[in-house]
Formats: sequence, structure tokens, C-alpha cells
Amino acid sequence: NLPFLENSLCPPFPNSPSTIIECLKYISTGDFPPGTKGHSFVHDPKVANETDVRAQIRLQFRDVTGELIAVQRSMVCTQKGKKTEFKTLEGIITRTKHGEKVSLSSKCAEIDREMISALGVSKSVINNVIFCHQEESNWPLSEGRALKQKFDEIFSATRYIKALETLRQVRQKQSLRVKECQTELKYLKQNKEKAREIQDHLSNREAQLAASKENVKSIENQLDPLKNRLAEIEQNLAKVVRLDNEIKALDSRKRQMEKDNQDLQQKMEKVFQGTDDQLRDMYQNHQRTVKEKERRLTGCQRELDRASKECQRFNREKSELLVEQGRLQLQADRHQQDIRTRDSLIQTLAAMLELDGFERTPFNERQINSFHKLVKERQEREVETASQLMREFAEKETMKQKQIDEIRDKKTGLEKTIDLKSDIQNKKQVELKNVKYELNQLEESSDRILELDQELIKAERELDEAEKNSNVEALVLEVQKLQNEKANLDKVLQKLDQEMEQLNLHTKTITQMDMFNKDKVDKEEQIRKIKSRHSDELNSLLGYFPNKKQLEDWIHAKTREINQTRDKLAQLNKELASAEQNKNHISIELRKKEEQLSNYEDKLFDVCGSQDFDSDLYKLQDEIEKTSKQRAMLAGATAVYSQFITQLTDENQSCCPVCQRVFQTESELQDVISDLQSKLRLAPDKLKSTESELKKREKKRDEMMGILRFLLHTFKRNHIIPNDDNLRNKLQNVNRDIQRLKSDVEEQETLLGTVMPEEESAKACLQDITLMERYQTDLRDVERKIAQQANKLQGVDLDRTLMKVSQEKQEKKHLWDTVTGKIELNQKLKQDQQTQIQQLKSTVNELKAEKLQISSNMQRQQQLEDQTVELSTGVQSLEREIKEAKDQLFPLEATLEKLQRERVDLINKKNTSNKVTQEKINEIKEKVKNIHDYVKEIEKYIQGGKEDYKKQKESELDEVKTQLADCEKQKEKISKEMGTIRQDIDTQKIQERWLEDNLTLRKRNEDLKEVEEERKQHLKEMGEMKVPQLKNERQRLEEKIEDLKRNHSLALGRQRGFEEEIIRFKKELRESQFKDAEEKYREMMIVMRTTELVNRDLDMYYKALDKAIMTFHSMKMEEINKIIRDLWRSTYRGQDIEYIEIRSDADENVSASDKRRSYNYRVVMIKGDTALDMRGRCSAGQKVLASLIIRLALAETFCLNCGILALDEPTTNLDRENIESLAHALVEIIKSRSQQHNFQLLVITHDEDFVELLGRSEYVEKFYRIKKNIDQCSEIVKCSVSSLGSYAH
Repeated sequence: NLPFLENSLCPPFPNSPSTIIECLKYISTGDFPPGTKGHSFVHDPKVANETDVRAQIRLQFRDVTGELIAVQRSMVCTQKGKKTEFKTLEGIITRTKHGEKVSLSSKCAEIDREMISALGVSKSVINNVIFCHQEESNWPLSEGRALKQKFDEIFSATRYIKALETLRQVRQKQSLRVKECQTELKYLKQNKEKAREIQDHLSNREAQLAASKENVKSIENQLDPLKNRLAEIEQNLAKVVRLDNEIKALDSRKRQMEKDNQDLQQKMEKVFQGTDDQLRDMYQNHQRTVKEKERRLTGCQRELDRASKECQRFNREKSELLVEQGRLQLQADRHQQDIRTRDSLIQTLAAMLELDGFERTPFNERQINSFHKLVKERQEREVETASQLMREFAEKETMKQKQIDEIRDKKTGLEKTIDLKSDIQNKKQVELKNVKYELNQLEESSDRILELDQELIKAERELDEAEKNSNVEALVLEVQKLQNEKANLDKVLQKLDQEMEQLNLHTKTITQMDMFNKDKVDKEEQIRKIKSRHSDELNSLLGYFPNKKQLEDWIHAKTREINQTRDKLAQLNKELASAEQNKNHISIELRKKEEQLSNYEDKLFDVCGSQDFDSDLYKLQDEIEKTSKQRAMLAGATAVYSQFITQLTDENQSCCPVCQRVFQTESELQDVISDLQSKLRLAPDKLKSTESELKKREKKRDEMMGILRFLLHTFKRNHIIPNDDNLRNKLQNVNRDIQRLKSDVEEQETLLGTVMPEEESAKACLQDITLMERYQTDLRDVERKIAQQANKLQGVDLDRTLMKVSQEKQEKKHLWDTVTGKIELNQKLKQDQQTQIQQLKSTVNELKAEKLQISSNMQRQQQLEDQTVELSTGVQSLEREIKEAKDQLFPLEATLEKLQRERVDLINKKNTSNKVTQEKINEIKEKVKNIHDYVKEIEKYIQGGKEDYKKQKESELDEVKTQLADCEKQKEKISKEMGTIRQDIDTQKIQERWLEDNLTLRKRNEDLKEVEEERKQHLKEMGEMKVPQLKNERQRLEEKIEDLKRNHSLALGRQRGFEEEIIRFKKELRESQFKDAEEKYREMMIVMRTTELVNRDLDMYYKALDKAIMTFHSMKMEEINKIIRDLWRSTYRGQDIEYIEIRSDADENVSASDKRRSYNYRVVMIKGDTALDMRGRCSAGQKVLASLIIRLALAETFCLNCGILALDEPTTNLDRENIESLAHALVEIIKSRSQQHNFQLLVITHDEDFVELLGRSEYVEKFYRIKKNIDQCSEIVKCSVSSLGSYAH
């Protein structure tokens, strides 16, 4: 329940009590009042002189479960420039559960939905029934479309009607889907049968392909062992050739090794005659001696590096010590400068402060301490003097400020007195002006009273004349007579409607017969078009125009002919593929032999570098001989150079060992010895490079000899050299067969290209032929229906036609319209006369009220005159007091200004004196601080021991210089020793070379023995192999393999033909019409059957839901109309309308295939058996009363869970008699619903008589009055019904 409000609100002023309903509606549904979007719902910020205005609505009620709920909605209206912006703030719902308050914010939930759920009624019922605004209260008599929309929302029928429409549309779509499935199933069945036929052909070809693969596999199984055996023989023969090449290579290597040994012996000075162990021991001892000298040389190098590092370290220390010595010297110089500067500053400050005993420098420590003590005493005296001066100035400034404050207080008191009395004077002047204006108005009102008396007499005379001239009762009798005449005409029209309905039944039969005849003509035209479209084509193909079965048989025969042609074409393609395979095989064999020859020539070119093998081999032999001679010369040169050096050094000869030339000087002799020693050192390296080059050329020669023998043997074995005419003849025969097969294939393809278009053309005609037969069947059905309709029309009397009856009905309808117009005209005249009398009565009452108001105002004239005199006297007295205060204020301002100038001068003197004293003190402090800084630096240098540290670094520098000189001497000594060791190592290299040559000679002799053993082993292996038998077996295997390969190629050709046919069949099966044809047919059949079942279910659901909606609608409408009828009869006091009711018209003949059901609502007024639409035919009072009663009936019907109803200005446009009956009806409603715990009636009205009528019952004792307080804000006051008489206008 809403917070309990008494049953009426009666404001004396237009304070907009409708705002209560607007607030209730907004907090319940979130909808703003009509004609506003929120801006005018909140107080205007411009009027309130604020930037923004905040508003809040709070409501407490109990929901459908009895639970206590508090709702709060807030909003703000902000002024932005010329526009106002409205914003809804956060809303809160608070529930009390188990004694605790639980809040839910609009940020977490939708407040509108929560409120509708809590109140237990829909939003449309709240807006249109419970909290309906006065501007929208007459919606039951609005135009048809708006009325239908509101009733649909109240009945909540829209969603069910949409559900019906959805069911109807779905069923229509499903019906179309069934027809599409039936058409598609026919073609899917044909595709399924064709796919099955192709699948049978595919299975047959796959079986043939499997047999062909087995044949190919058996041939390959026969080929594998033969190829393995042939490979084994080829491997053995290759091994024989390899052994032969290795034997020849070993012979050549043996000869070359023997020659190399002879050359090495000739080169050596002498051959070592001892054993191998003695030679190795001698070589190892020599190696140890050389390594010892090299190790000594390495040690000397390390000592030299170590001495160099020591020198570098001493140089680095020397540099660091020199840098440190320079830094210490700089610090000592700075120390002396600081002492001189300190003494100079002391002299300067002593002279400034006039201190004696500080004229001569340098100063000792006692003098410096005495100076600091004197300066400190002088500083303290200066500070004390400055403080005393500042205290004197402060005392003077305080006295001046006290005088200024006293004068200022007096001045301020006078100014406040002047302002206060000026404000009082202004207010009295404004009040005097208002009183004078009111007196002027009262003087003019005396003339207005005379005018009102004349207007009142005239208005009363016009009212009497209007009441005399009124003929309302005669008009009522005439309206009743016309209504009886209208009822008779309604009966005649009803009979004519029945007669037209019977005629319509026969008309329907005739119309159906015409439709069938038209359908028959259409079918015949369709059949003629199909025959004319395909007649020439089918006659050219078959020789006559066939029916469906004949055309299908002809197409089947053509399909069989095409398949036979395809089979023959596939056989020719297989033979052609086999021939192509054979041709490829022969071409590959011929190409392979030619490629072998080319490969052998390439190998020869790779080894020789050219195609001229003989010249390259001869050139290589010549280069080998030259390189051998060069190696022998280099080997002998080592011994010769060693002997020459020995002779020149040991025998003390000064002549050349070759030309016997005598050397004139020792230097020439040393130059020759050095030249010989350098050549001797280079000889071993040149000898190694020459031997390496010789080995490479010998290896190349052996390869050329081996490849030459291998090529000659291979040419003889493979018969590559003679031309293979047999293969070329075979290739020509195969080419002739291929040409013949290609011509046969072209012939069959031409035949196939002729037959297939005929088949396709016939298939294209088959669909139209099928359609034509269906048209013929439909034509027979139409002819049968025409005969049935003709039988129905036999014996029917058609003299009275539908047109005659319709014409008679139009005449009666015109007469009915004339009578209705007369009734409406008389009712309008009656309403106009009543309205005129009511307006005249209102005018008389208004004139009487205005006269009474002016009379009461005239009594206040003497009181206003006395008030004018009193106000004038007060204004003059205030002017005198203000003038006296201003005269006292002027001298005070002059005195205050003088004292302020004296105070400013005093402050300036104080600041100047203080500044001079502070500058002098700060200067002394700064100089003392500088002296202290220099003293600290001097003490820091002395306490740091910098002078002793400087002497220590100078002694360290002298010591480092001595160590550096010793290190340089050691380096020079080590360098000399390293030169001697290097010369000894060079001399030992010659002896090492002689020992290495002896070792090489003995190793070559051992290698020569190994080569002879390997050659004997290869000769033994060649003798064990049977080379002639292997060659004969190889030739026999090659011939057998050739025959099997030929058969293999033929089998592969047949297999390829089968594979191509299988690919073609699979490609056809992958086409869209054959791929998954059977599955598509089955799925489409399932879809069609299930869709038909679904359609039947949808039709059942549609009818059930429609019946339920109609039952619910009829029950509710019957209940509403019963309540409306009772309320109207108990409320309306007129005799022209017995009762009113709501009528809803709907089409009864509906099914799932028709359009959705539509209700057309209208409010009718009934008198006797006549019902008229109230819209446009009723008075304003009848309109208000009808709307109010309909809302009360809807509330009774739909508000079981929410027994709240608010009535806004229910007595508008009602006459006194109907107002009394309405009050009586409301009291009866309150009485009948008084026991209902959630019933609450809220009435807002300006009619005090209506409130008094409600108050006469025992159920209404209090009411709430809305009025404005002193601040012009509305407030609600609870009043008793018995106090209504005290509120007179």
C-alpha cells in the first residue's frame, strides 16, 4: 500500500496538486508527465537563481507479498548557457528483511522493472488506469488506433498476437519448403539411379584394374631375380677390371720407386752403412741437440721479455713519482701563499677596527689568538648598540598605532550608523510608495462598484430569458421518437443483410465456377505453349511428338549407345597408351646407350682436360721426366753446397772450389759463404714441393692409363660402338601403330560428339513433357469440378439478384443516416442550451464575488491614510540623524590621515638605521670568516705532514732511476747470447737433412717390397675368376630381361587405360548432381516428412493459442462491461443513455494460413436496442464520466494485487446532479472494498462541494489541503471535513 493519504486533496490556489500523481507515476514507472522530458518537471534554475536544482522523490509501500519497501529517485536540472540539461541520478530500492535494511542501486538493477514486479501490475495499467494524468484521463474516447494500442497493452495481447503471427509465418514458410522438397526429390531420384549405374561401371573397371596389376606384379617378380643376378655379374666383371688396373698401376709405381731410389742415392754425398736402429739413434741424438739449443733460445727470449717488462714497470713508477713530486711542490707553494694572505687580511681588519700591535708581519700564533679575542668583543658591542636603537623605535611606533586605532574605531561606528539609518529610510520610502499606490486604487474602485451593479442586473436578466426560452424537455421527447424510428430501420437492415448472405452463397458458387473455367483456359494454354516449344525438336529426333514414357525409352536407348561408344573409345585409348608405353621404352633404351657413350667421353675429358687423349698422355710423360730431373738436381745440390761450405770454412782456402778464383778480402769470402748457406736452407723446401708435384703428375698418368683400359673393355662388352639398327626399326613400327590408333580414336570421339547433344536435348525436353502431363491431369480435375458446380446451381431462383437487394439496403441505410443526423442535431441543441444557462450562472457568480471583494477593500482606506502620515514623519527624522553623523565623520578622517603619515615616517627611519648597523656588522663577520678559512687551510697542511711526505717521495725517485739503469744492461747481455744460439741452429740443419735422406731411402725400399707383394696377390685373385663364363651368362640374362620388359610395358599400357576410365567415372561421381546422391535423396525425404509433421503441429498450436486468447479476452471484456454497466446506471442521472460498454470486433474465420487476429476497440452508448459510438457524439461531461467509469472498471478487473486508484479532477465538466451521483458511487466503492487490506483511493479535486459530499459518509473524516506558505512554497495540511465551511472565497 502507498503511504495512507485521505480521500481528497483540496487546494485553494492553483498549486498544481496533480504533481502528486506525476510523482507517483514517475517513481513507479520512470515516465515523466505529458508534454515534458524532465526539464519542466523540476524547478527552473533560472527562476531559482541557481546553477543547478536537485530534486528527489521518496515512496514507502508494501509489495504484493506484504514486505515493506522504500524507493528513492533523484534528479538534477542544470543551467548551461541558454539551455537547461536534465539528468537522472542514482535510484535506490530499500527492503526490510529479518529486521535489516537491504539496498539495491539502479547501477545494479533496473528500478522500473523492480517496481512493476513489486506492485504486481503491468506498466500500461499503472500509466493508463492507476496513475492517469488529467490531460490523458479521456483516453478511452480517443481515436481508434490510439485506443486499440492502449487496450492491447492493458490486456497484454500484443505478445500473444505476435506469437500467432510468428506461427502463421513459420507454417507458410514450411508449406513452401514441402513443395520445394517434392520437386527436388524427383530430380534427386534420377540422379541417384544414374549414380548407381556409374558406380557399377566403376566397380567393373576396378576389378579389371586389379587383375592387370596382378599381371604387372608377376612380371616384376620375374624381373627382380634376373636383375639381381645381372648386377652381381656386372659387379664381378667390374672387380676384374679394377684388379687389372691396379696391377698395371702397381707396375708403374714400382718402376717409378726404383728410379726415385736411384736419384736419391745419387743426390746423397754418402750412404749411411750402419743398421736402421743406429741411423734412428743418430737422428734422435741430433734432434735432441737441436731441440736443446732451441729450448735455450726460448729461455733467453723469456728472460729478455721479463727484463723488458721490468724496465717498463720502472719507467711507469718513475713517471708516477715525478707527477706526485710536482703535486706536492704545488701544495707547498699554495701553503706559503695562504700564510701571506691571512696576515694581509688581519692587518686590514685591525686598521678598520683601530686595533694596535698588528702593523708588522708575519704573525705568530699568540698574536692571532689575541686578534680573534679583540674582534669578538667589538662585534658584541656593535650588536648591543643596534638592539637598543630598535627598541626605542618600536616603542614610538606602538604609541602611534594606538592613536590610529582609536580614531578608526570612532570613524567606523559613525559609518555603520549612517548605513543602517539609510537602509531604514529606503524601506520606509518603498512602503510609503506602496501605500499611496493602494490609496489611488481604492479611489478608482468606487466607480467600479457602479459598473458591477449594472453588469449584474444585465446578467441576471439574460439568465431569466435563457431559462424561459429553453425547450430541453421537447427536444428529449423528439429524440426518443427518432430513436424508435431508428430501431425499426435497424431491423429492416438486419433482414436485408440475411438475404444478401444467402445470395452470397450462390454468388460464391458462380464465382468459383468462373474461376474454374479461367483455370481450364490457362492449363490448355500452358499445354499448347509446351507443344509449340518442343514440337519441331522432338519430331526431328523421334519423327513424332512422344509422351513421357516414349521419350524416356528413347533417352535410355541413346544412353546405352553412348556408353557402348565410350567403352570402345576406352579400349582404343588403352591400346594407344600401350603403344605409347612401348615407344617410350624403346626410346629410353636407345637414349640410354647414346648417353653411356656420351658419359664415357665426358669421363675421358674430365681426366685428360680435352678429347685428345694421346697428345695429353705424351705431354704428361714429358713433364714427369723433367720434374724427376729437377728433384735429382735439388737432392745433389744439398750435398754440394754442404761440401763447398766445409771447404771454405775448415780448410782455410781463399779460392772458389769450382772456378778456383781467389778472394781478395775476407768480406768477399764471408759473402760467398752466406750466399751458399742461404741456398742450402732453401733447398729442402724446394725439394719437397718438387716431389709433391711429381707425385700428382704420376697419379694423373696412372688414372689416364686405367680409364683407357676400362673404356676399351666397356665398349666391347656393351656393343656401343656399332649402330643399333634393330631398335630404330622397332621404333618406326610402333609410330605407325600409334597413328592408326589415333585416327580410330578421333572417329569414335566424333560419333560420341554427335550422339551426346541429341541425348542432352531430349533430357532438356523431358522436364517440360513431365510438366505438360501434370497440366493435363490438372485439366481433367478442373473439368470435373466445373460439372459439380453446375449440378449445385440447378433449381436455384435467381430473379432477386444481389444488386437489387444491395440497392434496397442502400436506400434504407440512407434513411437510417438521416434519422441518426436528426438525433445528433437535437442532442446538440439540448447541450448548447444547457451550456448557455451554465455559462450565464457562472458570470453572475463571478460579478457578485468581485463586488464583495471591492467593498471589503474600501473599508481599509482610513487606515492607509494614517499609515501614510506616520511613514512620512519617520523618513524626515532619519534624514536629520544621517546628516549629523556625516558632519562628525569629516574631522576624524583628517586626523586619521595625519597620524598614518607620521607612523610611516617613523617606520622608514627605523628601517634605515637598522640597515646601516646590520651592514657594518655583516662586513666584520665576513672578514672574520675569511681569516678563519685561511687559518684552517694552514693548520690542515701542517697537521697533514705534507712536508715530510714530499722528502720521502724524492728519495724513492732516486732509487727507481738506479734500478732502471741495471735492467737496461741485463737486456743488452741477453740479446747477444740469442744471436750466437741462432747461428749454431742454422749449422745443425744441414746435418739433419742428410740423416732425413737416409731414413727416406730406407723407407722407400720397404714400400717397394710391399708393392711387389700386393701385385702378386692381385694376379692370384684374377686367376681364380672365370671371366669368359661370366660374359656369356650376362648376355643371356640381358636378352631375357628385354623380353620381360616388353611384356611389362604392354601390361602397363592396359593398366593406364583402366585407370583413366576409373578416373573418369570417379570424376562423374564427384559432380554435384551425383556426389552423395543417395544420401541427399534420403535426407531430402526425411526433411519433407518431418516438415509435414511440423506443419500439422503448428496448425494445432495456432488454433489452441488463438482459442485461449479469445476465451481470456471475452471473459475479461464481459467482466469489464458488467462493472461499467453497473457504475453508469448508479452514477449517470441523464435519461438519454441507459448504459455504455466497450466493444471489440474480431474476425472469427481464421486459421494458420490467414493474417493475424486484430481487435478493434470502441466505446458505445446504448439506449434500448440502439448502440452508438460515443466518440464525437457525447458531451464533455459524458466524456469525462465515461472515461472515469471505464478506468474504475479496469482497476476492478486488473488491479487485484495492487488496489490503488488515483482520480485527478474527476468532476471536470460534470453538472451538479452527476457530481452528486459520482460521489455516491465512490462512497459505495469505498464501502464494498473497505475490508480489502490493500485498497487505497486517492482523489484530487478543486470542488469543495464534492469533498463535502464524500465527507458525509462514515469512511471519510479527514482530507489534505495544498496551499502556499509565506515563502511561496507548497505545503500539505491535514484538515477535518467539518472545517470546509471556514474556507470561504
